[in-house]
Amino acid sequence: MQRIRLRYTKRGRLRFTSHRDFQRAFERALRRAEVPMAYSAGFTPHPKVSYANAAPTGTGSEAEYLEIALTQTRDPQKLRELLDESMPVGLDIIEAVEARTSGLADRLTASVWELRLDGVAPEDAERAVDAFKSADTVEVQRRTKNGMRTFDARGAVASLEVHSPQADRPTDQPCAILRLVVRHVTPAVRPDDVLSGLRAVADLAPPVAAAVTRLAQGLFDEETGTVTDPLAPDREAVMAAPADRTGDAETAAAKASA
Repeated sequence: MQRIRLRYTKRGRLRFTSHRDFQRAFERALRRAEVPMAYSAGFTPHPKVSYANAAPTGTGSEAEYLEIALTQTRDPQKLRELLDESMPVGLDIIEAVEARTSGLADRLTASVWELRLDGVAPEDAERAVDAFKSADTVEVQRRTKNGMRTFDARGAVASLEVHSPQADRPTDQPCAILRLVVRHVTPAVRPDDVLSGLRAVADLAPPVAAAVTRLAQGLFDEETGTVTDPLAPDREAVMAAPADRTGDAETAAAKASA
């Protein structure tokens, strides 16, 4: 059985698709592309697809991940192209690699988020961010299926910085860009929880809803404060495999000549 790991996006209006909507679209794409999927056992078999830490509905993302199991070997890049052609524009399959290591979900320990705050001056955002970062705890509330829950939004935030809008997106309205790294903790701290925290500590309230995009997710490096690529170990293992096979052949030849 071959396992393939995919990275996909949620862009534009497709950021409003729910995770269940994406699942339906992806399973249709698997059928259109005639992917030789492995299925679960039981009375209602399902294609073996493992989703990892999907972004909340309404947020864009450049770094969503899933894994599929195949009954026949396929070239990952050709498979990516077939699946991408079968998906709606905005739900783009942008990377595929054969799984050569275990524990993809264990390598998703933090996310890099970008929040575009239209109508907020960068200097006001700076003051709010300074207040948030200087606080030991920032309690916020969120409604869950079990009712309102209060939790700390500060502890999960590894970094939080203010950036100016890119020069290629001119506007006559004030705008601030927040870039933050959030650890994946329990309960999960989402970008809107950080916005609630900024409102709580500095009364920062954007006049319009923030445009939220996940730029990356992966293993958080405590020393550098960066989020590493979760597919890198698989790529390295794939690239090392030919060398390993060459080494095995040389070893076998040496044994035969001896």
